[in-house]
Amino acid sequence: MMPQLYHVPLSPFCRKVRLTLAEKKLEVDLVEERYWERDADFLRRNPLGKVPVLKIDGLTLSESNAICEYLEEVYPTPALMPTDPRERAEIRRLLGWFDDAFYREVTLMIVGERVNKKLTGAGYPDSGNVKSGVKRVKFHLDYMAHLLDNRRWLGGDSMTLADFAAAAQLSCLDYTSDVDWHRSDVVKDWYAKIKSRPSFRGLLADQVAGFLPPPHYADLDF
Repeated sequence: MMPQLYHVPLSPFCRKVRLTLAEKKLEVDLVEERYWERDADFLRRNPLGKVPVLKIDGLTLSESNAICEYLEEVYPTPALMPTDPRERAEIRRLLGWFDDAFYREVTLMIVGERVNKKLTGAGYPDSGNVKSGVKRVKFHLDYMAHLLDNRRWLGGDSMTLADFAAAAQLSCLDYTSDVDWHRSDVVKDWYAKIKSRPSFRGLLADQVAGFLPPPHYADLDF
């Protein structure tokens, strides 16, 4: 049976898992899940009512990093984690940075307010939160530029899950046209490398009802 991924298109955590699956050339049936409706069948898959949830190899897996590390261990080619323990620790630190700080300070404040509130019927966007996210993204872009000034990829010489975590967050913001790509050439060049990979094509084809992406979103020469 083909693996099934329960997801929502503009969830950075779902996007990170989708990138990992696609990079490892694992075909998956995407099932869009309205998790906010607290469907009983979905809650049986994950009592927390969160996406992503991946059904694969007879297992039902939840939490994006747990899913990605399972895929890395069971399907090790291509490798998305280094073998050196010190380097792996750095990748996990960056995963925490983008999944926690970046998400809370930026993606949740912008995409959460502009898109998710309307989709889930949670009210109107809070302009203060949006302004905070727009201001805070500059700090994170500058930190990424600092990393990329000294490294080929965010975590070192090779592309890793850290790059997918960051690209997943930025791709959600790019869908709402909230990334200033003129702020850093090195970050833009890094994102262009990720964006041009075959594993990214599914993300570029996403469409969210009521929200059209900007023309540059799917343009590889943005």
